Amino acid sequence: MRKLFAQPGFPRLFGGLSTSMLGDSVMLLVLSMWVKTLTGSNALAGLTFFFMVLPALGAPLLGVWVDRLPRKAILVWGNFASALAVLPLVLVRDEDEVWLIWVVAFLYGVSFVVLPAAVNGLLKEILPDELLVDANSSLATIKEGYRLFGPLVGAAVFATAGGWVVAVIDAATFAVAGLLIATIKVTERPVPAKSTFREDLLGGIRFLVGDRVLRHVLLGLAISILVIGFFESSIYALMDAFGKPPTFSGVFVTCQGVGAVLGGLTAGRAVRRLGEIATCALGLTVLAVATVVCVVAPTIVVVLVGAAICGVGLPWTFVSFTTLMQRRSPGHLIGRVSTAVEVLVSTPQAVSLALGSLLVSLLSYRQIFVIIATVILLGAVQIVLTLRDQIRQDLGSRDQQSPAAVEDLEAHTRLRR
Repeated sequence: MRKLFAQPGFPRLFGGLSTSMLGDSVMLLVLSMWVKTLTGSNALAGLTFFFMVLPALGAPLLGVWVDRLPRKAILVWGNFASALAVLPLVLVRDEDEVWLIWVVAFLYGVSFVVLPAAVNGLLKEILPDELLVDANSSLATIKEGYRLFGPLVGAAVFATAGGWVVAVIDAATFAVAGLLIATIKVTERPVPAKSTFREDLLGGIRFLVGDRVLRHVLLGLAISILVIGFFESSIYALMDAFGKPPTFSGVFVTCQGVGAVLGGLTAGRAVRRLGEIATCALGLTVLAVATVVCVVAPTIVVVLVGAAICGVGLPWTFVSFTTLMQRRSPGHLIGRVSTAVEVLVSTPQAVSLALGSLLVSLLSYRQIFVIIATVILLGAVQIVLTLRDQIRQDLGSRDQQSPAAVEDLEAHTRLRR
């Protein structure tokens, strides 16, 4: 980590992203909690997450501009725009204004497509490939670490002062993030000559389809995410089953954050030891195990243990996949690859959120969680079976660190200074 934070520009980027993540951790659960409180409906609360992932359907179009424009500028102005986007929440007072919450959720979803794609591109500009996993794991650790208190703070502020106060806090964190990132000094590589708009639009998807490793890992993730969205729709049904109020879901997410901190701290080590592919499959397996724990849980305490186990699996899954994507994607395509991934991942997520909102009215949370565990495990098995040769190769190559890689890293650091 010392080498990572010695890279010019990364400490300020980390500071800006960490600040906006703090606002996200306070706000995101409040959006669905607000709808649940105003309407009393688990289905409508789950639908809030559907609006949040809906912008991913237009991600390839957004990805073209991420690759055409300076990534630093996108992050700066994107954070300022996100600050303005959440402020309409100050107008929400009763059930008639629930639509405003959904509008803000949609705009939040736009930022979730554009900003991470720009971050991936900027990380490739300021860091050598060998440090990408450290950057991803450090960002995942701080993001998940906020789960220890962010949702509880958001729920407490929502319950005592109202959702509009949470919105103002979130807007302030976006503004601070934009200001911090604006101070980074970076010379970005020139954008290659433009091709036709159609070629630009499909460039990321074509690359993913043509890359065997990314294609199969992404397929396993998509299979799993097809049911992961059921968590969002059924979490309030789980609270109801144990006689807990909607605000207790903040405790569930906080326990998940405890496990996620451990997962974030160990994700880099897992990737270096096992490789990105095996770590991703292992992370999905841990998620399936955690879901089974919640299914058989006799008390809410055991459910919270399952939440913590789930937290460990999330960073292992997504840090490893993000690093794999960054490492295998050319710099001039990273925005389009990132947004193509967003489509291929968020489309099944949107389906799962919509379907989950229906299932929560038909099945118990235990039945839903059985479905989740089974399908996630199938996704992990798909990755292992189709890429077992690559996994064996990764395990063999990780047994010893390449001296050349160390020399390249040190040379890159000296040049950046």
